[in-house]
Amino acid sequence: MFDDKSILITGGTGSFGKRYVKTLLERYRPRRLVVYSRDELKQYEMQQAFNAPCMRYFIGDVRDRARLAQAMRGVDFVIHAAALKQVPAAEYNPMECIKTNIYGAENVIHAAIENQVKQVIALSTDKAANPINLYGATKLASDKLFVAANNMSGGQDTVFSVVRYGNVVGSRGSVVPFFRNMIAQGAQDLPITDARMTRFWISLQQGVDFVLKNFARMYGGEIFVPKIPSVRIVDLAEAMAPGLQHRIVGIRPGEKLHEIMCPADDSHLTLEFEDHYVIRPTITFVSRGNDFGINRSGEQGRPVPQGFEYNSGTNPRFLTVADIAQFNKHAED
Repeated sequence: MFDDKSILITGGTGSFGKRYVKTLLERYRPRRLVVYSRDELKQYEMQQAFNAPCMRYFIGDVRDRARLAQAMRGVDFVIHAAALKQVPAAEYNPMECIKTNIYGAENVIHAAIENQVKQVIALSTDKAANPINLYGATKLASDKLFVAANNMSGGQDTVFSVVRYGNVVGSRGSVVPFFRNMIAQGAQDLPITDARMTRFWISLQQGVDFVLKNFARMYGGEIFVPKIPSVRIVDLAEAMAPGLQHRIVGIRPGEKLHEIMCPADDSHLTLEFEDHYVIRPTITFVSRGNDFGINRSGEQGRPVPQGFEYNSGTNPRFLTVADIAQFNKHAED
C-alpha cells in the first residue's frame, strides 16, 4: 500500500514517529518519507539512524499552516502525531496546548485538502473520551475537527480518520521510563498516585501496526479503537521492582483513576470488530453514507449493547504482574 508513495508524519521525531519510520522502511519501499517537526536537534539525532534515500526532514511547526502546506506537496498519506501531551504541563500552559493541539489540527486539515492528500490519520488518546483535563479536551476538539473535515474536502478524495489508544509502554514522559529511572537511582519506594488506578496498555509497535492497518480499513470519519489489555498501576510497580515499597502521592492535576476509550454516551455509534472498535461519526456526510458496518478490508462489525463503555477499570482483560514484566520486556524490542 505504501510502496512508491509519499508519506508525511507530523511530530515525526517522537517515540511513535521513530517506530513508524523504522517500520515503513523495513516493510515497504516508499518514494518519499517526510519527518515534519520543530526540533532541529531531534531531527539531527534521528538522521543518524534513519538516512535512507527516501527520507526528508522538514523543520516546521504544526502552528504554521504555510509551512505545512509546503511540506505536504505531492504527499499521499499523512499521520498526524504532533501534540503537546503532558497533562500537568497543559493545565499550567493552556493556550500553548490549544495552539498546537487544536489550531495545529486545523492547519493539518487545510494543508492536506490544499494538496489533495489521499488519506490522513490523526493520533488521539483515551484522555479525549469524557475529558476532565485540558489535554484531553483539546484532543477531543481535534478528533471532532478531523471527523468533520470529511465534509470540507468537497469533490476531492481526501479522507480523514482518527486512531485512539491508551498509554504507550516506554514512550517519552510515560510512567515506565520514570519508574525505571527511579529504580536505577536506588529509590527506596515508588510514588503511586492512587492504588486503584488503572490504564490501558499498548506497545509502540502495536500502535504503529494498528495505524497501518487502519489506512486499509478506513472510509473516513471513523474513530478506531484497539482492543488492548489494562494494567493496575500497583501491579506495574511490582512488576518493575518486586518487593519495593509504594508511596501514595495523590492524583495529579487533571488525572483520572481510570481511562475510557469508548464512552457510554457513544454506545449507539460504536461497532465491535474482532480486534477493535469503531466509533461512527455523529454528523452526516454530504458526499456518502454513514454505514461503517463493513470496512474497506471486508471486516464486519456489530453494534455494541446500549450503555456499553470501554473502560480501563472494567476491561475484561487485565495483565498480571508476570504478564506486565513480559509485556514490557517485549515492548522494548
